[in-house]
Amino acid sequence: MSEALTALEADVRADLARIAHPHAAWLEPKTGPDGKPALDVLIIGAGQSGLAIGFGLMRSRVSNILLLDKAEEGKEGPWLTYARMPTLRSPKDYTGPDLDIPSLTYQSWHEARFGKESWQALALILREHWAEYLLWLRRTIGLPVRNGCELQEIAPAADGLLAARVKRGDAVETLYARKIVLATGQEGMGDWMIPEQLRDLPASSVASVADDIDFESLRGKRVAVIGAGASAFDNAATALEAGAAEVHLLCRRAQIQVIQPYRWLTFRGFLRHLGDLDDAWRWRFMRKILEMREGFPQPTYDRCARHAAFTLHEGAPVEAARQTDDGVELQTPRGVVAADFVICGTGIDMNFAGRGELAKFSGNVATWADRYQPPENERNARLGRFPYLADDYAFTERVPGETPWVADIHLFAIASTMSFGPSGSSINAMTTAVPKLVHGLTRGLFRADVERHWASLCAYDVPQAVVTRPARAREQSR
Repeated sequence: MSEALTALEADVRADLARIAHPHAAWLEPKTGPDGKPALDVLIIGAGQSGLAIGFGLMRSRVSNILLLDKAEEGKEGPWLTYARMPTLRSPKDYTGPDLDIPSLTYQSWHEARFGKESWQALALILREHWAEYLLWLRRTIGLPVRNGCELQEIAPAADGLLAARVKRGDAVETLYARKIVLATGQEGMGDWMIPEQLRDLPASSVASVADDIDFESLRGKRVAVIGAGASAFDNAATALEAGAAEVHLLCRRAQIQVIQPYRWLTFRGFLRHLGDLDDAWRWRFMRKILEMREGFPQPTYDRCARHAAFTLHEGAPVEAARQTDDGVELQTPRGVVAADFVICGTGIDMNFAGRGELAKFSGNVATWADRYQPPENERNARLGRFPYLADDYAFTERVPGETPWVADIHLFAIASTMSFGPSGSSINAMTTAVPKLVHGLTRGLFRADVERHWASLCAYDVPQAVVTRPARAREQSR
């Protein structure tokens, strides 16, 4: 490790020590049915969101926590797996998992790692550097993380606890916690969509943008990418750079979307207070934003457009698809597109029942469609399937009383978007969204222990001073 990084880590420890007020521990861990202490909070996911949540809890003196991630150390999140862009798209000065601690910002790490001149010359952050920064932040803060662990099921347990069945290698164990946070990014409540028209095609011919795609095998092949968001362009560019003979990007819109609504909404008022609005306003804002979808920056488009093998098809939704002896044929209003391989960049759909960890309560998770009926001209069935969350990011019940324990399961993922705006996967929202979640978690932990706190107050008898009276004063008082 460089001297600059060692010095930075010393600065981090000093900064955190200076702002550690109050120091007082305030939670007493419960005991699980196995006789072992239960966790106060179990966080599923150790990517950027999980790390920030864990950090926020530790700063709130909630240290009996554990983060689990199914990936190996350093591979959490998309950055070294299915993220196929060279750099982050967020401006380099956006803060996030540092939670407003200057010495923990990416800028501080970058300057210590590469020098201040490198930071000044930097346009956008390399995704490999972002992944390295997150790992450094995790180790510097001292977050307890267990890798290679996959959550299989959440169920209620005795004494108000939750039971999380976790698989690690060939072993399965049950962890008990007072609260569970699902910080699972894009896949929190569903899966990547494969359009219905393509579901009868052989699995070897179709993939989503999140799949492990062997792009080298596409050299000399015809590739069709469905969707026109940033991830779709990233995959098209990766195929082109791998030597694909043709890459066709199919956009359903008559004109491709180039506006990035997430740039508009990055101001404190919206990020902090969208969740305080009534359902009608929340729906109106998020429907407008999510129907626009995320735009893409100029370098993302140029990365594709510089290749003669690239063709953009606007106004070309896939109407039908069929396998032929020569590959795949995609029928669009603009004609047939022939391909050897199809990549779907069509987003995430909500599918609670398809998530094994949610099986015990998926049928009773309230959705936006259950709680709010927008005007006819504002309806959107896909957005209506998003979960309707409480103000602390907790699940709410479709039928009250059937699964009351879901109030201790909190969702911080892409599926939180309809309730709170960007959260769970957006760097630009972390400095406001994570504290809101942490406050909700600590509020719930405090309320659950309110009788113990009351008894503690009533029994509190620690004097702060010793009062002595002069003898003359005692004599005069007789």
